[in-house]
Amino acid sequence: MSIDRFIMGFAGSVVLIATLLGMLVNTNFLYLSLFIGFMLLQASITKFCPLAWIVKILGGQSKNFF
Repeated sequence: MSIDRFIMGFAGSVVLIATLLGMLVNTNFLYLSLFIGFMLLQASITKFCPLAWIVKILGGQSKNFF
């Protein structure tokens, strides 16, 4: 699996989980969704994603974006 697919899958999962937790447990979990959205936006502009950087160090292969 490429880094790009891993990042999109991870970010999507965190957003879904945080949104569900925000609806069912505490609305402060919505800040996590906001943070992930902000990080995806800045990564699209700067091409720097901290999670992609960590996965590259651990040996992940980049094919498209990161």
